[in-house]
Amino acid sequence: MTSSRVRLRPEIETLVPYRQGEPAAADAFKLSSNENPFDPLPSVLDEVNLDGINRYPDASAAVLRGILARRHDVTPEQVQVGAGSVSVLAQLISAAAGAGDEVLYSWRSFEAYPGLVTTAGATSIQISNTADHRHDLPAMLDAITDRTRLVIVCSPNNPTSTVVTGIEFAAFMAAVPPTVLVVLDEAYAEFVADPTAVRGQPLLAEFPNLVLLRTFSKAYGLAGLRIGYAIGADYVMDAARAVAIPLSVTGIAQQAAIVSLEHEDELLERVARLNDVRTRIHDGLVRQGWEIPQPHGNFVWLPTGESTAAAAEVFVRHSIVARAFPEGVRVSVGEPEAVDKLLSASAEVVHLQQRPLPAAAVD
Repeated sequence: MTSSRVRLRPEIETLVPYRQGEPAAADAFKLSSNENPFDPLPSVLDEVNLDGINRYPDASAAVLRGILARRHDVTPEQVQVGAGSVSVLAQLISAAAGAGDEVLYSWRSFEAYPGLVTTAGATSIQISNTADHRHDLPAMLDAITDRTRLVIVCSPNNPTSTVVTGIEFAAFMAAVPPTVLVVLDEAYAEFVADPTAVRGQPLLAEFPNLVLLRTFSKAYGLAGLRIGYAIGADYVMDAARAVAIPLSVTGIAQQAAIVSLEHEDELLERVARLNDVRTRIHDGLVRQGWEIPQPHGNFVWLPTGESTAAAAEVFVRHSIVARAFPEGVRVSVGEPEAVDKLLSASAEVVHLQQRPLPAAAVD
């Protein structure tokens, strides 16, 4: 009997769709998606309007690209704007890698990476994080082959909140073949306070194969409007533009990004307040006995391992919606009012992990 099913790419049929953070009940705190808990700035709401939504937006985002170019000391041709930084990353992967090619990244890292690589027809090469939840850059270097087309470095790394240092990254870039594209995903750069952490912008002139990814979703609080950008060599950005879905960045998103940049001091003051909350959370977790990496993004990483499913249930019972991964739980830095509930839940979880295994389970 002939099947009536439409034939799809087998690797896509088995691909697990990206899973968004769980919604939260009315009395719970949603700390599963690394969102900015603050409402948009009043100035952003006042200046962004719906006039002209019957018309297509400027597909090139020329005004915004010009502003970003001046801020980063590059030309507008070196800036590509997309519907979130993940959208621009998808463009870069599609432009650089196809069937038979490899895309290399640390794991665990941002969970969208494997799907983007598979969608492009390329092969993921995942390099395990170090024992302290950081990128293993020497191992990543060793894994580069003639088939490697693109390497992704995420700093701060999502979900472990660790950073790559500037010294480490410069040495890494010096050793990567210049024909291999390196994407430094800096989605959470505004939250980084460590002066030793990598900052990609000063390295652009030295390494023409480097591309930076940034977003307005996190520090700038525009996650719902979907807008981010990349900075790199103009021919690489042209390749990204060539494979981009036309007109995917709305005019409203472009307006909001421009106004947000005009009021950046207010936004960064909010970031500083969130970092204070992050410190409260981290210090509280350490006092409870957690051995966790120092957080550098707007989230903390709890390496709960085999206890992850039980840990996630504990957080839900305490009205905290966190993000569970096979290796651990990521908890976003949200409202200050959420801290006590979060730490109450984490205290229960850390005791859960410290319980000895039943005698029958011990080798």
